[in-house]
Amino acid sequence: MASAAQRRIKAISYAKYGYMFIAPFFLVYCFFQVWPLIYTFILSFKGNQSEHALWVGLNNYSTILLGQGRAAGAAASQEEFFRALGNTLILWFGNFIPQILLSLLLAVWFTDAKVKLPGKGFFKVVMYMPNIITAASVAALYVNLFGDSENYFVNSTLMKMGLVSAPVAFIKGPIASKLMVMFIQTWLWFGNTMIMLMSGIMGINPSLFEAADIDGANSRQQFFRITLPLLQPIMVYTLVTSMIGGLQMFDIPYLYHNGANFNKQLETVAVYIYYNFNQGTVESANYGYAGAASIVIFIITAILGSITFYMNRDKDAIAKKKQRKKAEKQYKAKMKQGGLTL
Repeated sequence: MASAAQRRIKAISYAKYGYMFIAPFFLVYCFFQVWPLIYTFILSFKGNQSEHALWVGLNNYSTILLGQGRAAGAAASQEEFFRALGNTLILWFGNFIPQILLSLLLAVWFTDAKVKLPGKGFFKVVMYMPNIITAASVAALYVNLFGDSENYFVNSTLMKMGLVSAPVAFIKGPIASKLMVMFIQTWLWFGNTMIMLMSGIMGINPSLFEAADIDGANSRQQFFRITLPLLQPIMVYTLVTSMIGGLQMFDIPYLYHNGANFNKQLETVAVYIYYNFNQGTVESANYGYAGAASIVIFIITAILGSITFYMNRDKDAIAKKKQRKKAEKQYKAKMKQGGLTL
């Protein structure tokens, strides 16, 4: 008769097969993401190629942040970096705020069972379609529509209608160009944000809305008391991903120009990094400045993301956790006073 030990079924671990399946992803990720980040950090402490990759320590950071360093144009580099950083923040805020408001409005509208809108699927597809168009195509489209002379469609139409007496500088104008880039970014990404918010709303238990209807709550009260609080996780995700993408904004601001002269009012940090990385010949390229600027924007993104997560943390769960720890300490103290051990 077999013993209990012999009858026991031997457990087989399949973990190694799981590691084998996910290994290619991590190898590719480390090669194309982790190592470039580490190498960028190393480059930020070096000079340009003409200096034979000379180790300069914190000189590049001192140059772009404080305007001090051994480089001749340290003050100019600092001014250009902070102008690019200011442009980046303005363009990001200017497109994120209308984007999230419009996306939230449309998401609530499309998921509302009371709204009998025919062709909802068609509208969803049309609103998402700009997200799949390449940035180069979008920039070329808007440059050819909003050219600064009267030969372009929008200016020609405005002048024929008598709305303006002279062509509007949509491309080279300091304010109009920023507004156009904000509009393009909003138009490109609001469909994607709308889909994510719709998925969050559809994940809310419908019984909550039914109970609110029975209690006599109107649509505004349901939105602010039920929808918006329960959308907090997806809203935080949207904010953080938009922040990461916004601070790395490059394609539209860089491509939105006509002619050889680039509008400095649209120079973002990513454009600043690109110009320093490709400035002049290979020997004179400022790899150090580009690497230092990349690390600075990485640190800024990490700080802003941490602040966002901290401000949107679950305070009730944290309070309950603190109460539980406090109760455990009090229980242990009482056990020790009574001469008992756990």
